Amino acid sequence: MRAFVASGRTRTETTVTEIPSPSRIAPWSIALAADVSGAVHGIDSDLGTGRFVALYDPEEPEGWGGAFRVVTFAQAPLEPEIGVDEFVADVTWSWLVDALAAHGATYDRASGTATKIISRGYGDLAAQGDGAQLELRASWTPRDEDLTAHVEAWEEIVAMLAGLPPASDGVTLLAPRRTTK
Repeated sequence: MRAFVASGRTRTETTVTEIPSPSRIAPWSIALAADVSGAVHGIDSDLGTGRFVALYDPEEPEGWGGAFRVVTFAQAPLEPEIGVDEFVADVTWSWLVDALAAHGATYDRASGTATKIISRGYGDLAAQGDGAQLELRASWTPRDEDLTAHVEAWEEIVAMLAGLPPASDGVTLLAPRRTTK
């Protein structure tokens, strides 16, 4: 994964960096952060952010079904009207499954949650108005040791949650445009 980040294979709309990884879950791990629109890690992007953790335990923990386990997180703000859509969580999970397939990332034992968060500010936060956020937490067991396709799929889902289209070879993406109110 370090090679993935160093090779510059990331999307131009995201900044992917290595971050400290958990040390108690598995003997070996590595973690990445992605922020959409070039935000510096540590200051989550207003458009979208995510984390990718690859765990390795040669003892193959029972729940994993293998020596590797990938744990991911992605989140992005939504328009409140989209946040109340009853199918937005289902669509989010299907985007993950589709991104994994599109990148050729083979896996078993996928699990996760897609959470819609609807908020309204009160008191000193009343000026914020209504807001919505979508959060995807997912984990799976890769079928092979090359995790490049898994990282690419995760980076794509972070970008898609932020409103960007899937990246494909030969397709040039336009810069995201947000209207200010």
